Amino acid sequence: MGGKQSQISKEDLSEYQELTFLTKQEILHAHRKFTELLPKDHTVDFSSTRVGMDRIFDLPELKANPFRDRICLVFSTSNNHDGSMSFEDFLDMLSAFSESATLEVKSHYAFRIFDFDDDGTLDRRDLETLVNCLTGDTPDTRLEESEMSQLIQNILEESDIDKDGTVNLSEFQHVISRSPDFVSGLLSMFKLVS
Repeated sequence: MGGKQSQISKEDLSEYQELTFLTKQEILHAHRKFTELLPKDHTVDFSSTRVGMDRIFDLPELKANPFRDRICLVFSTSNNHDGSMSFEDFLDMLSAFSESATLEVKSHYAFRIFDFDDDGTLDRRDLETLVNCLTGDTPDTRLEESEMSQLIQNILEESDIDKDGTVNLSEFQHVISRSPDFVSGLLSMFKLVS
């Protein structure tokens, strides 16, 4: 495995601990996971090494996650918008969904993941896509048009405080703060640190 075994310097490790919600052990575990995703004999250069989205999907935690594409796209800093991740992107993803992350951070990233068109609001189309991801977008699992319409109407009635037909981040966070059971179920889908 030649050059694949790079190490995190003590300075970098300390900085990562300060900038994330991860412990030293979690960062070292993340580093091992990240390097396992790289091709054999590949040296990790933290400033330029990227892992493609298809390799990130090999992680057991993401393999069956219906939001895996969005998770990669939201956390990727790639100029190509291809969902590839640097080690720091990978750490940011793990940190945001760690048990130590605040509800505000978790809900912020959940909102961004659910904002499928990246316009800063959850509109009817985003909500429909969200429901289809959760139920499975197949003819057997897809809701009838009337059921979908009623569900989205109910979501908007509960969430759309300013009645503009969309849910913004603060409205989303308000709903999350009032529904701890919903939050724990929803955010369990994003548990990536083991």
